[in-house]
Amino acid sequence: MALELDERITEKLKKLYKSLEEKGELYSREQLSVYYNTFRDRFGPDRLKNLDGEALLNLMHNLGNRDSLVYWLEFKHDDEFPSVEFGSIAGGSAFKFGMFRRKENGQWTIGSPKTPIELTVEQAIEKARQYRDQLIKGVELLEKMPANGTDENYQHLQQEMNRMAPDVSDLSWGHKYFHLLCPEKLDDFHNPDYQRFHLIKLLQLPPQGMGRYIAGGRFVKIAHALNIPMNNLTTLLNERDWSTPYNYWRIGTSTSLSIDGDHWEKDHWGFMRAGNYCAIGWPEVGDLSKVTNDNDGKDTIRQILQSHYPAETPQAIGRIVRQIFSFRFGIEAHDLVLATDGGRVFGVGRVVGDYTFDSSDAGNGPHRRTVEWLSFDEWRLPDPEGSTTAYKLKKELNFLEVEKRILDASPIISPVNSIPDVASPFSTASAATTRVTVAPPRLTGIPARIQAILERKGQVILYGPPGTGKTYWAEHTTRELAARATFNSTFEQLTDEQKAVILGEGSNAYGTVRMCSFHPAYGYEDFLEGFRPEPVDGQMHFILRNGIFKELCLDAQKQPDRKFYLIIDEINRGDIPRIFGELLTVLEKNKRDKAIQLPLTGKPFRVPGNVFVIGTMNTADRSIALLDTALRRRFGFIELMPDIDVLGDAAIGGIPLGPWLKALNERICEFVGRDARNLQIGHSYLLEDEHPLGEYATFVRVVQEDILPLLEEYCYEDYSTLEKILGSGLVDVKKQQIRNELFDISNRDNLIQALLAPAPEITTSTQALSSDAQAIEEEESADDEPGDNA
Repeated sequence: MALELDERITEKLKKLYKSLEEKGELYSREQLSVYYNTFRDRFGPDRLKNLDGEALLNLMHNLGNRDSLVYWLEFKHDDEFPSVEFGSIAGGSAFKFGMFRRKENGQWTIGSPKTPIELTVEQAIEKARQYRDQLIKGVELLEKMPANGTDENYQHLQQEMNRMAPDVSDLSWGHKYFHLLCPEKLDDFHNPDYQRFHLIKLLQLPPQGMGRYIAGGRFVKIAHALNIPMNNLTTLLNERDWSTPYNYWRIGTSTSLSIDGDHWEKDHWGFMRAGNYCAIGWPEVGDLSKVTNDNDGKDTIRQILQSHYPAETPQAIGRIVRQIFSFRFGIEAHDLVLATDGGRVFGVGRVVGDYTFDSSDAGNGPHRRTVEWLSFDEWRLPDPEGSTTAYKLKKELNFLEVEKRILDASPIISPVNSIPDVASPFSTASAATTRVTVAPPRLTGIPARIQAILERKGQVILYGPPGTGKTYWAEHTTRELAARATFNSTFEQLTDEQKAVILGEGSNAYGTVRMCSFHPAYGYEDFLEGFRPEPVDGQMHFILRNGIFKELCLDAQKQPDRKFYLIIDEINRGDIPRIFGELLTVLEKNKRDKAIQLPLTGKPFRVPGNVFVIGTMNTADRSIALLDTALRRRFGFIELMPDIDVLGDAAIGGIPLGPWLKALNERICEFVGRDARNLQIGHSYLLEDEHPLGEYATFVRVVQEDILPLLEEYCYEDYSTLEKILGSGLVDVKKQQIRNELFDISNRDNLIQALLAPAPEITTSTQALSSDAQAIEEEESADDEPGDNA
């Protein structure tokens, strides 16, 4: 039976095909045939049958071998074989290949992230034989399939694959292998979620049943109807539909609340519609911007809710936590939201903004996401599901109806002044906070090292590559040291008034911690003293002004019981001998409080013993070897290098951040050349509010807007070297440019694959495996029971 497509969709696909073909962005049948034959010659059944032992094992499963099957399937991307063009299998750890060799110890491993099992070489060889035999049987099944088969044919194929190739057929790499051997029988969407997503975008309800092969016949029929190769069809669908599936969320529009015995039913839809946002309640939780995307973040929300709703059961609190957490971290840009009340849908919109918190309008849902509304049609979910305020839809019949409603839709922007004038019974009360001061714990780690040098020498310079936390540690440590010296407390325990004493806010114009930044125009007159032009009675006069360091020293002399700190950021960007002048002599610890005569005023000047200086220095600009020798003798130095340990097990899109950064820096050191060690990328680029990045969109912006420009500067006009560092997936050497199209959110999988390709072995790292295990735990602990509305 022929597969019928909506005429509008058919016309769009034909028009898109013509456009991409004219641009040369589609492979011809001849080109595709060359690539398929190249792959078959290397890894087809005939080649695999003739191998055994460690040769078979390494050919099939050694990711460190650039000529192995698993490497070609995931990372090979060059003129010989552009693997990414045949469907991505990026993301996750190396467990997705069934078996892999551990990076740390070379041990062959199977199992799962939660229960890894180590194998001997003999056991690994036997496992490789098992996988090899199943791949061969799977190809035989596909070759027996009728051309343009029916749904029933593909359901039978799924059953047979489950029976004859159970260990490889339900893995993404197994599906990709079978596609490359039989491209006319299978699509190259290697994830069933992607298959079903694209069918729904084509307004096709996917066939019943689960598996990677059930939907294959649908794509075969569509390619046949359009008379184009399968690879061309999936390229069109990725271009048209958004290559990475998005989620569908129902967001409740009404809130129930009882105040002083009165019961309120509040409808927020008018505000959401007019304000171009979706929102949830629970204002008492407060701003979630700095809540971390981990169990600690969930615990923080849970504790706040328990304090406000002590009568609620732990299960009820847990459901609310999951809803709030889903709204904060689960919803992503480009997801669709349905504004609903029960099964009634009032509007469908696309999320276009990050999470925000509006404390000024708590009654209408302070937790918000900006939305482009696409439809204001009112209808009912054909297959009702979910009754909680924030719920991720799961039923495909509902997905299909949503896509029908927004086909050809354009954003509908509501005028701001259309917000309904409705009095709100809600208010947010600020709870009084009791501060308890305890004896501060002793400093450890980097702050302790800084403290030790300051006590010994009086001044220290933190130096290292960009993004290693130099300014952060300077500020953090000086705040802590000043708080302990002045109030015998940690900085976080201080009241706002006490913090003002340290930071110089409000009535305290100058605090005990001050900061300046050196630059080429910075001079002695800015730092110590100098004449500055100033109009007086309409005439320009030169007035003697104290510089920041002299002012700090004078204040320190008046308050000997306090310690004063000056942070000099980017100290190496200034002409240090000119800026410091005669101060270099009296900076030494044993010369503090010794007077020198200032040349401008002729007055004596001393550097008190309670003054401390911390400088920061980016070694990508200048090595410490080039610093003035007299300066180097008077300062202690602490080198801060990239520290992947602070990134822990954090992973985004299957990319383990720590191993990825480590591998990137290793390539910088290998290919950039002289002084490359000082040109590495610091871990701070992958931190936000002192925590590892937790959102894909933020990670992409950091890579594109921070890391890539820095690397382009290091490799100025040398795209061959840049390609060695970043890989051919990200760098187009022929066009001398970065492939910026990968940073479009629709190319998420391709970007992930390109970022992993230069060092695929990091998917076998402990961090990658741990991230996989955590993802499995979270999925297993998900509770979709209905909960109460906010």
